[in-house]
Amino acid sequence: MKVILHGIGFAPEFKPYIVQLIHLLRDQGFSLYITQKFKKSIANWDLSLLGFQEVEAREEVKEMDVFISIGGDGTLLDAVSLVGDYEIPIMGINTGRLGFLATIAKDDLKHAVKVLAEKTYDLESRSLVRLEAGADIFQGINFGLNEFTIHKRDTSSMITVHTYIDGEYLNSYWADGLIVSTPTGSTGYSLSCGGPLISPMAKNFVITPVSPHNLNVRPMVVSDESEISFKIEGRSGKFLVSLDSRSTAIDASIGLKIKKESFVAKLVKCHDYSFFDTLRQKLNWGFDMRN
Repeated sequence: MKVILHGIGFAPEFKPYIVQLIHLLRDQGFSLYITQKFKKSIANWDLSLLGFQEVEAREEVKEMDVFISIGGDGTLLDAVSLVGDYEIPIMGINTGRLGFLATIAKDDLKHAVKVLAEKTYDLESRSLVRLEAGADIFQGINFGLNEFTIHKRDTSSMITVHTYIDGEYLNSYWADGLIVSTPTGSTGYSLSCGGPLISPMAKNFVITPVSPHNLNVRPMVVSDESEISFKIEGRSGKFLVSLDSRSTAIDASIGLKIKKESFVAKLVKCHDYSFFDTLRQKLNWGFDMRN
């Protein structure tokens, strides 16, 4: 089985866990590959990379059987952009903090590798959001697992986002920006802006304004079969758009449309994983500081 390791910068205290993971994978007879970012992340650790093969082009990724993302949720989002429509199973090992996506703790590496070797894991198919624009904004990687965001630039005044659902006018949002989130992304930026939590398997998008001028404007849940289009106005004539952690500035004249992507992200989950358990643990639900 071919396994590729991916990571974006590691703190020195995580070196023992990386070494342990490599030894465990080798002991199980996996063929080991690494991304360029992973190789750069461990360049100063004096680790032997004998037996590793470096994947230099995205096209080579499709030959892998499992993609292991080591880091936080941001690293896993980057992994999703590399895997794309190859739909390779992605296992997220958490060295970050919250870990809504990278759910396997660094202390559970032995169990995680055993699960991979025995193929006793579950796969969750997570829907993606797709951007269709009047220009090639993101060099062909025009999809995201968490959200698509329109945002004002720097400290400029608020923007107006005229929003349409399947061609029908919905609202003009006077705000700092607007988020279209997938169910997976409902625990991310959308949540911090007052959006609802949605079960990962739900078939919805969430439209969440960022600091709206009108306080009676609230997040809205729509079907993920909808096509959401936008027209943006602002004093500067330019604004920011982002897909997950990738962001760029574009001109207000460029048309933007959001829809569900035709492929999914397949996340590896151990049998004992529960989304609701994760919510309670990460958000401290049911925790009373008085006790």
